[in-house]
Amino acid sequence: MDAGTLSSIVTVVFFVLFIGIVWWAYHKNNRKKYEEAANLPFEEEDDGAGGRRA
Repeated sequence: MDAGTLSSIVTVVFFVLFIGIVWWAYHKNNRKKYEEAANLPFEEEDDGAGGRRA
């Protein structure tokens, strides 16, 4: 196997891996989890510190 063939195989493998990751990230079963994570910065904590963190 020469370098060109190996390069082609690696390119195809990484392309398939990329498509798999994109499919997983945008799959509708993950939507609720990502919406909850997106709203985390807007949630208020009631830790009794008066809004300040030490």
